[in-house]
Amino acid sequence: MQEATVKVEGMNCSKCAKKVEGALEAIGVEGHVNLEEHTVNVKYDESKLGISDIKDSIEGKGYHVV
Repeated sequence: MQEATVKVEGMNCSKCAKKVEGALEAIGVEGHVNLEEHTVNVKYDESKLGISDIKDSIEGKGYHVV
């Protein structure tokens, strides 16, 4: 499993965190949002997905990955 921290703009409440975590879960990524730092810690199988897939999933929910 690969681990990474992704900086995300636009998340400001628990509802935002749930949207992002749900989007990641839907593609097989374990994600935990830190609202104070505006980051998402992710764990994913790099043989199946890449950071670009994670970025697309988050941005598909209306947030911007920095």
